Amino acid sequence: MGSCGTFGVSVKKRDTVAAALPVQDHWLPMSNLDLLLPPLDVGVFFCYKNTLPLHESVNIVKKSLAEALVSFYPLAGEMVQNNLGEPELLCNNRGVDFIHAYADMELKNIDLYHPDESVDTKLVPLKKQGVLTVQVTELRCGGLVIGCTFDHRAADAYSINLFLTAWAEIAQSKPISNIPSFRRSMLNPRRPPVTNNFYNKLFLPFSSLPPPRSLSPMDPLISRIYYIEAKDINHLQSKSSFNGNPKRSKLVTFAAYLWKLIAECENGFNTCKMGIVVDGRERLDNSLNFDKLSLSKTMPVSMQNYFGNVLSIPYGEANSSELKEMSLSQVGEMVHEFVAPAMTEEHFRGLIDWVELNRPEPAVAKVYVKMDENDGEAIVVSSGQRFPVDSVEFGWGKPCFGSYHFPWGGQTGYVMPMPSTRKNGDWIVYMHLLEKHLDLVETKGRNVFKPLTPSYLNL
Repeated sequence: MGSCGTFGVSVKKRDTVAAALPVQDHWLPMSNLDLLLPPLDVGVFFCYKNTLPLHESVNIVKKSLAEALVSFYPLAGEMVQNNLGEPELLCNNRGVDFIHAYADMELKNIDLYHPDESVDTKLVPLKKQGVLTVQVTELRCGGLVIGCTFDHRAADAYSINLFLTAWAEIAQSKPISNIPSFRRSMLNPRRPPVTNNFYNKLFLPFSSLPPPRSLSPMDPLISRIYYIEAKDINHLQSKSSFNGNPKRSKLVTFAAYLWKLIAECENGFNTCKMGIVVDGRERLDNSLNFDKLSLSKTMPVSMQNYFGNVLSIPYGEANSSELKEMSLSQVGEMVHEFVAPAMTEEHFRGLIDWVELNRPEPAVAKVYVKMDENDGEAIVVSSGQRFPVDSVEFGWGKPCFGSYHFPWGGQTGYVMPMPSTRKNGDWIVYMHLLEKHLDLVETKGRNVFKPLTPSYLNL
């Protein structure tokens, strides 16, 4: 496979790419749902077997980026603080930091199974300024890797997927299929705000955080990338609906299986948390309260084009010894029970109102917080099934691989399953977990989770 940790990356040129058309300087406020996000950067990358001269490919990426930033202009701006201390987007077209790099390595020898060594800060850039940083890395074999790092406060994965698809469409001289909307009024709080104590179970104002405890140094979380074959996903789903139990979604089944797995290495007295990221766009789309007669017919009211964060993170908590004894279908039922209340319009309207009642104090999702000494580990699963890996084509062929990369630095594990480029129902699964959890994944879960290899990707 090659020694992934030894290859070097040299920078050929650093540049700044601004929007191709002038942008009138203005401030774009964050929505209440944006304000739930801490200052975290998220990476995403795509690997290509390039068929064009490398300088031509890099020029296509750069030119199309400048054109894409006309519609996605906040990505060319800066994150600043307003007079309340809250983050705000300054849309000033400062531009996107653009790095043109070279790696003395062949695509087939990059060990994508160990992304901390092969991808992090090598093929996915470290963002120092602005909202978005892009790196195009030429490989010795003539292949290319396009890596992006963005500020999570400005966008969730759904929003970045819109941008990536539009960027690739522009590179192929196609019209943008989804023009982004930055209409924050779609997520305005109600007057007066309507909320209840339910949100206090999911989110926590900073003033309610437990006092820091003197602890031994935390174990670092480690990133790995696996694949799961479609037959194994289907098998888990059938097991979860055994004996007439309701058939749960593949994501709910996957989360239940993972929850049981991580409980195996927990002390029986400890609790174990599982969170699921829920996108609220479809929930909010059904009854947007706008005077539609006042809107142009060319501006449909839809959350499907909304650029920003529309996320909630419901979670469940259970005793690890109980999780070990429960069947997969029973754990799947627990996952369904804590996710279902967040799958409604009222949940997201209430969450927007809850943030409004707590502003300007920041808040954090409670799944990330250890409230007492008996709190065990926590993992958050985010569905990447809409990841447009097949659409991010710039004119020299589809990616042979793509993945999000999110070593976020906290103590809560993060897992994102995405579609495989094989388009056969397989999943690619990015995992950022404690080593003890990865050990379980690779022993007790080895029939499901297979380490990503060049042979699987046909490199």
